[in-house]
Amino acid sequence: MKFKTLAISIAAIFAFSLCGCVNQHPDHAENENTGENVRLVATSVATADIMDKLELDLVGVCDSNISTLPERYTNAERIGLAMSPDTEKISTLNADWILSPASLKNDLLPKYTAIGVKSMFLNLESVEGMYQSIDDLGKIFERQEQSQSMIDEYNSYMTEYKKEIEGKETPEVLILMGFPGSFSVATENSYTGSLVKLAGGHNVYEGTAGNYIIANTEDMIKKDPDLILCTAHGGLDEQAYQYLKDDFKTNDIWQHFRAVEENHVYYLDSSLFGMSATFDYPEALNVLKSILYEEE
Repeated sequence: MKFKTLAISIAAIFAFSLCGCVNQHPDHAENENTGENVRLVATSVATADIMDKLELDLVGVCDSNISTLPERYTNAERIGLAMSPDTEKISTLNADWILSPASLKNDLLPKYTAIGVKSMFLNLESVEGMYQSIDDLGKIFERQEQSQSMIDEYNSYMTEYKKEIEGKETPEVLILMGFPGSFSVATENSYTGSLVKLAGGHNVYEGTAGNYIIANTEDMIKKDPDLILCTAHGGLDEQAYQYLKDDFKTNDIWQHFRAVEENHVYYLDSSLFGMSATFDYPEALNVLKSILYEEE
């Protein structure tokens, strides 16, 4: 099999950036390898899941403390966590390509360049971005049948989902990303923000650059959200949500939020509402449908 030269379009986004610098220029991934023996490394679970559905083998895959990796990669070399892959170990695998989320590009690209391994950064900031990356990968690695099947499934699902929410009143939504001891506001550019948009919700910080921002409560209360959705990073739900609940109780200004007064604060499962798009998006969208339109 001969792989084609193709440009992958991605959004290179700073991980956990509160100022949210977005690079709109595409990366160009030129594959010079041929044959079935191309050697691939995936540094995140979300990326590994995509490669599994494309029926592509990996010589290296990330470790994960909170997610299950596809069975296909049981014997693949473990190369560390997604945030800090072991590039020394990767360099011993004779990899042709490393595949990572675009949100980590600024941190990881210099490290990949230093070991002389080419890389592709996939846009997993939204479901739409994920499927664009799948389409690109299908063309590069001649897995168009697999990629098109996934895209068709997505389009079919979204057609039916949009029919179900058609005509419903659009709620105003504030999304908080909780951490143990702090929180930030998630914009429509974050993964959870993109899901809320797909579900028909309106982010009160629509039009704001970046994935996550720091906003004070005085500014947030002016937005007058109908709902407050809380999510957490990396499986830290319990600690992050306890911090938010305590802040809602002890910080008097929260008591003046209509959403708090009406008990319209919801805590989401970070396994569905994390940092990267996953194939669990239908479950996440169904959760949002039940929250956003519960009174209709």
